[in-house]
Amino acid sequence: MQGNRRRDTKPEMAVRRAVHALGLRYRVDARPLAGLNRRADLVFTRAKVAVFIDGCYWHGCPQHGTTARTNSGYWGPKIQRNRERDADTDTLLLQAGWEVLRFWEHETPTDVAARIITVVKGTESRTPSRT
Repeated sequence: MQGNRRRDTKPEMAVRRAVHALGLRYRVDARPLAGLNRRADLVFTRAKVAVFIDGCYWHGCPQHGTTARTNSGYWGPKIQRNRERDADTDTLLLQAGWEVLRFWEHETPTDVAARIITVVKGTESRTPSRT
């Protein structure tokens, strides 16, 4: 598992490039909440939006997720724990007032970026400005 990247995966980089090209700036691989030991792939701190680009295998994509051929007694429960942790992370962030966006690695980066832009811009317009 050491060869598997935690950040800077191809799908994540494609989304980051698309979002950056559309003019948004963000934090990469950051904790949305300081006391929560979980990291989002893109974090928009001012808008309080956390974006996760989930791998189909590691997070159990219903469309592309596969069952391990070897050591399935380990990988099945491992992927289930990942899904439960994802749901827990979403709940904790929502309770703290964050917007959570989750996308699968197989989704088109430009479509993902468009959705992110819509949510971030919508959230920023509701945030009172500091004057």
